[in-house]
Amino acid sequence: MYYSLVSSLLVSSVLTAVDVCANTLPLGPPALVVPINRSFHQKPPVHSSPLPVCDVPKIQEECTNMGNKYRDVQQKLQLASGIDSDIIKLAEGVFPEDEVEEAFIPPLMPYDAPLRGYISDNVDMLYFGDVYMGTPPQKLSFDVDSGSADFWMPVNCSRCERKGFEDTRSSRPKNSDQDERYVSVSYGSGDVQGTLRQETVSVAGLEVPDLFFIAVSDLDGDFNELPSDGLMGFAFSSISASGKPTFFETLIRNGMVPAAMFSVHLTRHQETGSSLCFGGIDRLKTLGPVEWVPVLKETYWSVPMDAIVVNKSEEISTDIIAIIDTGTTLIYVPDQVAFDLYQLIGGRQAPEFGPEFYVYPCNTTPDIALSFDKRPFSIHPKDFNLGRTSEGSEDCVGGILALGSGFPSDLAIVGDEFIKSWYTTFDYTGGPTGGARVGFSPSINNS
Repeated sequence: MYYSLVSSLLVSSVLTAVDVCANTLPLGPPALVVPINRSFHQKPPVHSSPLPVCDVPKIQEECTNMGNKYRDVQQKLQLASGIDSDIIKLAEGVFPEDEVEEAFIPPLMPYDAPLRGYISDNVDMLYFGDVYMGTPPQKLSFDVDSGSADFWMPVNCSRCERKGFEDTRSSRPKNSDQDERYVSVSYGSGDVQGTLRQETVSVAGLEVPDLFFIAVSDLDGDFNELPSDGLMGFAFSSISASGKPTFFETLIRNGMVPAAMFSVHLTRHQETGSSLCFGGIDRLKTLGPVEWVPVLKETYWSVPMDAIVVNKSEEISTDIIAIIDTGTTLIYVPDQVAFDLYQLIGGRQAPEFGPEFYVYPCNTTPDIALSFDKRPFSIHPKDFNLGRTSEGSEDCVGGILALGSGFPSDLAIVGDEFIKSWYTTFDYTGGPTGGARVGFSPSINNS
């Protein structure tokens, strides 16, 4: 079935409430919806006339950050896949497939929590939500990242602009047998270093008493410029630097969610409305059925991408692995695929901005879709068009960039540019053989 996007929008993007997502499942607790903030807002480039100028330096920064984050992707893709077998066994035993498919509808009364937004340079860069750590709980914030698998928070960090977690205020004893080995992790915005600790961590009322996290004592790069205190990874723990289960995997292990899945709704060009749903699918955020795509290997949330479809008629055949990453803003494809795509829409490479950049005529609105498992999913033109190259220019910067050298020739990184149009569900055990899968449903952004 071919999914194209409706032109009108219901826009939204940082959150103001924590919703409880009630569901029809007889087993387990209700699914929970966590509001998340959208930071670094970019005004809609095709929403006004004349089109605004693209903030090229900010996009160049995003491109560099993506390269840093995925510099060891080849090694991680070759790691043993999956998560702890006990977690999988528990998930399969508690959440039957036929019940997982039921609709989860939020109740009328949400749990409310105040959230903060941060806007800089008119460019969207990340989504973040609230987390509570320690006893008594300290309120902090975290970047939602499905492209990594560690949770870290600054603790006694002299180079950190944000104070982070104050361990001296927590009553948790520092046990002598606690694993405090040194850990270093690379991300798009820089590197973090710290020791592995345990603490009580709560998101949307879901509390894990002894969650492992990286207590960051040093960081570099752009982290100090970001609005969130730390970062929580939602990829498979097989790629974690800590070697420990993720927050969500721990929720599954403890039987705290009704289904072994989480879902993400990312809004467009607005600071409120985005959400992270633990244990279900928020049907109020979708316009249609979920199309499930199998995960290739349980390291990253990676799915088969077999083509890019242009204007519903022309295809660029591919045979690549696409990583679905909420922590990346744009879409990155192999160099040859990017070249072929822009050839089909009258575009050209833009070396004046960098070898990864392409431009195309502003007076065109190409329908571009990514095909996963032989099913195309369109990218909204408001997300693909990043704005004019300069005042009065007839060229616009395209939102699909080339990966550049040093990356596998069969890799794509699919970020928020795509996810804003497709309510995305990350399911650990719902695949045809009990494996993981990713579900895409048309977002209310496109209503």
